[in-house]
Amino acid sequence: MKYGYARVSYDQSPALQLAALKKAGCKTIFKDDGLSGATTMRPALLRCLKKLEHGDTLTVWKLDRLGRSLRDLITMLDDLKHRGVKFRSLTEAIDTETPTGRAMWQMIRLMAELERSVISERTRAGVKAGRARGVKFGRKPKLTRQQIDHARKLIEDGQRREDVAALLSVNRTTLYRAVAA
Repeated sequence: MKYGYARVSYDQSPALQLAALKKAGCKTIFKDDGLSGATTMRPALLRCLKKLEHGDTLTVWKLDRLGRSLRDLITMLDDLKHRGVKFRSLTEAIDTETPTGRAMWQMIRLMAELERSVISERTRAGVKAGRARGVKFGRKPKLTRQQIDHARKLIEDGQRREDVAALLSVNRTTLYRAVAA
């Protein structure tokens, strides 16, 4: 069975997508109206994905109508492939039933992998440069050095750790870790 999925943002008409999906032979078309591509709540897409079975084909007008990001798109299409569902994107001429379509899909996956690698590399370089400038990463400590010293003195004087933690407005575990360090 051929299924179609269309998504339009606010103030857009789905007519172009619906006409293309019908022309491509989609018997049932799921449509999300008035949704931003950034939203994760796409009820028609969820219904569509649940309906798909082995041997079915999911057709979209354009790749960006299906996924919020390249990573989401790849995850979704890998899941479809695993379930034996074919995929077709009309605008990009990707059809997983053809050798050319499968090759295009592999190229998209390679580009996504490259993108992830470049982002990761930039992040590591940025953290390294920040550390070299003296930037501290992570959460700020809940207790100052003076508070930790005061807490140690109170505990040595016989105060219960739970009471000292309450006095400093921190969790007991936070106090234990700070005093042990």
